[in-house]
Amino acid sequence: MSFFKVDNLGIRFGGVVAVDKVSFEVKRGECYTIIGPNGAGKTTIFNLIGLLYPATSGRIFLEDRELTGFSPHQVADLGIARTFQNIELFEHATVLQNLLIGRHRHRKTSLWQELIFTGATRRAELAQREAVEKVIDFLDLAKVRDSLVAGLPYGVRKVVELGRALATEPKLLLLDEPSSGLNPEETDDMAFWIEDIKRHLGVTVLMVEHDMNLVSRVSDRVLALNLGSAIAEGTPAEVQAHPAVIEAYLGKAA
Repeated sequence: MSFFKVDNLGIRFGGVVAVDKVSFEVKRGECYTIIGPNGAGKTTIFNLIGLLYPATSGRIFLEDRELTGFSPHQVADLGIARTFQNIELFEHATVLQNLLIGRHRHRKTSLWQELIFTGATRRAELAQREAVEKVIDFLDLAKVRDSLVAGLPYGVRKVVELGRALATEPKLLLLDEPSSGLNPEETDDMAFWIEDIKRHLGVTVLMVEHDMNLVSRVSDRVLALNLGSAIAEGTPAEVQAHPAVIEAYLGKAA
């Protein structure tokens, strides 16, 4: 049984083919990274996996379960979580409150139970907070747990968004350019988190990334795209040395 599979995935916007018959498989427990120049279709693939866009062709499977027919809001319930290239947090809420939002899919109490705050609701609330505190400890966010997101440095916000995704307890974590906007030290920290997420949490990672140093450090396998099509797949070293990849980044003269 394959863990995650994309089969002949494609989408067109009018006459523009943004993703053209892309196929790949992600093994359980690995970090699989998609690279490519701007406009290659990397984030579009993430939007297709998250069901934000309906695919023109192809299918997507998680543990042999086809995602076709599900709605975008059901993606988290399937075990898929995502971070974004541009941080999407509630800036006027605390770090703790933002991470608790990630626990929403685990709530089992009904509206009337929550309105009168029954014993079951109280126990559920304590369980959600305990789960979030584990994420806070894992990502070393204890110092800012009660701080408003709006007052935090950019690099810390990136970690908070990662924490919110982890709070959903995903099987598959989609990281959309996790090093974007980070300085070298923060990027080193991000590499550390990604390795720990795989090793200690057992979460499979599918990443889109431009920073090839980070890609080389954390990726088990890499897929290179150009103009919506797959052009190379293999280890980070194999893909970076591939003639089609060099041409896509540097031009034919290279």
